[in-house]
Amino acid sequence: MVTTAPPPAPAVPTAARRSLWLVTALTAVAPVTWGTTYVVTTEWLPPDRPLLAATVRALPAGLLLVAAGRVLPRGAWWWKAAVLGTLNIGAFFALLFVAAYRLPGGVAAVLGAVQPLVVALLALPLLGQPLRARTFVLGATGVAGVALVVLTDAARLDALGVLAGLVGTVCMGAGVVLTKRWGRPVPVLAFTGWQLAAGGLLLLPVALAVEGLPPALTAGHVGGFLYLAVVNTALAYVLWLRGIGLLPADRVSFLALLSPVVAAAAGWVLLGQSLGPLQLAGVVLALGSVVLAQRGR
Repeated sequence: MVTTAPPPAPAVPTAARRSLWLVTALTAVAPVTWGTTYVVTTEWLPPDRPLLAATVRALPAGLLLVAAGRVLPRGAWWWKAAVLGTLNIGAFFALLFVAAYRLPGGVAAVLGAVQPLVVALLALPLLGQPLRARTFVLGATGVAGVALVVLTDAARLDALGVLAGLVGTVCMGAGVVLTKRWGRPVPVLAFTGWQLAAGGLLLLPVALAVEGLPPALTAGHVGGFLYLAVVNTALAYVLWLRGIGLLPADRVSFLALLSPVVAAAAGWVLLGQSLGPLQLAGVVLALGSVVLAQRGR
């Protein structure tokens, strides 16, 4: 019996490739803005109010987007929106701040850089995507690059902080995969609003019970909160969730590596922090992993 080789896969049209890269670039805006969170928090927000900052990031933006989208969840999407809001917003924000307070920022950033590997592992049972050696190699390279950028000799480990950082990374990775699995039943504004509102409502009582309200707010505090709510959260999550719906989950997860790189660049430009040769090499490794991951399938 003579068998013939299958025909080659058709080439992707140039217009489609350009559209794919445009979607990728817009999705990348989200982790780029998240990379500015540290500078904004330390320079323009009230001190010792991380949970309040997380609540103000999520809840007003979520309610505004729900009002703009004019669609409420129906049926199973009530609990699905609550699950996604908890994973992507409520639990992730809370655990992120626990890790940030108990660990040096560099250690917390390295834990967050594990997200592409988490997504690759969760995509096997939830999306049926096979494990690819290339993904793990690029993921490990990205983690190494972020480590070179953000770790210092003074980095210390705290068991609770490490646990919070890892669980927070798993939460966001699971949110990416479940968003891909369940799809988006409504336009992206309403879909983003559901999750931000759910996460903000989860954070609100915790923030009030643990931290309370600050004694006074300055104009700088108000400006910082507005930036976090509008740019860092509402705009960023609309673009992020839109990208999850249009791009493969593994490609989206690698874009998260941009966040610690931007944080280091913002510290260098705005806070006068130094970037040595090892940190620059780490930037090259991290950005190289991101770019090569987008040139996969």
